[in-house]
Amino acid sequence: MGEGYRAAGVDIDAGTEAVRRISPLVRATYRPEVIGDIGGFGGLFDLGRSGFDDPLLVSATDGVGTKAEIARQTGRLDSIGRDLVAMCVDDLVCVGAEPLFFLDYLAVGRLSPAMVERLVSGIAAGCSEAGCALIGGEMAEHPGVMEADRFDLVGFAVGAVERDKVLDGSAVEAGDVLVGLESPNLRANGFSLVRRLVSEVAGRVLDEPAWDGSGTSLADELLAPSVLYAPAVLAALAVHEVHAVAHITGGGLPGNLPRVLGDGVDAVVDTARWEVPRIFRELQHMGGVTDEEMSRVFNMGIGMVLAVPDAEAHGVVALLVDNGRPARVIGELVAGSGVVHLRR
Repeated sequence: MGEGYRAAGVDIDAGTEAVRRISPLVRATYRPEVIGDIGGFGGLFDLGRSGFDDPLLVSATDGVGTKAEIARQTGRLDSIGRDLVAMCVDDLVCVGAEPLFFLDYLAVGRLSPAMVERLVSGIAAGCSEAGCALIGGEMAEHPGVMEADRFDLVGFAVGAVERDKVLDGSAVEAGDVLVGLESPNLRANGFSLVRRLVSEVAGRVLDEPAWDGSGTSLADELLAPSVLYAPAVLAALAVHEVHAVAHITGGGLPGNLPRVLGDGVDAVVDTARWEVPRIFRELQHMGGVTDEEMSRVFNMGIGMVLAVPDAEAHGVVALLVDNGRPARVIGELVAGSGVVHLRR
């Protein structure tokens, strides 16, 4: 028998089986604007059927970083796709955009149809919750470059917003109130530090209790899926005056709030106004990490922030809570130069 692709480490039949398995998951996410079916060279989406008058398209891309390594080590692959969707669509909503469709890129050392199915099931679940169609994707087998059980996951989201409703930070002003949406877990940020603290510094085992008396394991806490904020934030934008939206990811509050503040205001955040989830303090204690460094790396329990007029704050908080996203006032904007001040 001559040389072939399988001998080089690429299994075409496994790819075909993987597509067969994920096809119903993908179709379940389709919106009415989707044209065609899985398997084409490109995903077609009829923007004209989306109901926009003068839309601007908005795009975002992200990955799940080294959280994927913890998912791989534990064999818990079902929810990490939700993290991927959240990282992308929650960026779109920061400019006021409704997520329309999503694409994923999965690179693996060796293609396992069962593994692909589990990963894509999480992506499809996230897309369904976000209201966007999983319109396309790519599976790439990289033998000799990646180890057989390794994978990397990247996502791409496209949304739309009316031209006259774009949030660009220009509306923020001193006196605006900051409404923070709670994040009960790490989402998908800071995991390079997490993995170092857990395995190298503290020598912890992932299947042991997260802390003394905990009913969850360390793996449970670290792999808890990301909250997906976009639907609740869009609901708030449809009813209330919102001046800016910031997605609190890598860089924490100090790194992400300035992206929507402009140069004329500072954000004053009172960190005593919410309870930091226990997992953050456990990680901090593992390595003696300073408060300042923790706030620069993690969201510390606040995953999204809305800047709203003071008169709108109560209604915004109530609407977010009604949409299943606990929120509270965590600070205000004052005259300044685009700096975040954390008061403890």
